Amino acid sequence: MKSSHFDNKGSARMIDVSSKKISKRIAIACSKIFMKKNTFDMIKNGSHKKGDVLAIARIAAIMSVKKTHDLIPLCHPINVEAVEINFKLNRKDFSVESLVTCKTTNKTGIEMEALTASSVAALTIYDMCKSVDKSMKIDSIMLTHKSGGRTGTYNKK
Repeated sequence: MKSSHFDNKGSARMIDVSSKKISKRIAIACSKIFMKKNTFDMIKNGSHKKGDVLAIARIAAIMSVKKTHDLIPLCHPINVEAVEINFKLNRKDFSVESLVTCKTTNKTGIEMEALTASSVAALTIYDMCKSVDKSMKIDSIMLTHKSGGRTGTYNKK
């Protein structure tokens, strides 16, 4: 099976997954946003005047998983069976890491959904806190694990 997003004439196309086998698929992605100490403390203490920054970022991430195929042009709409978002607050570098796990039983992967959710979580944190810290920096958006499908398991080293 070809896996190109282009046909023989060079035109964009959605990959045909109709002959692929259904398998349980899991993807884990993360992103990291760096900020000033006072912004970090405000998030950690839940003292932002707009409310619980991480709760809003969690909801935004979940919502984005369900809209990934609307954002990424050649991404298949898939049945998402589970989404889990966790945040790691790191006082050493004043960062918040968004860790997203997505699961499906499908013919195609769920990596783009996990990557989209981790990005949107970081963007939401930025949006919630930009009034107090415009210097925040989003970094390290990456896939850390994927399992299932023809290519098997991947773990970032």
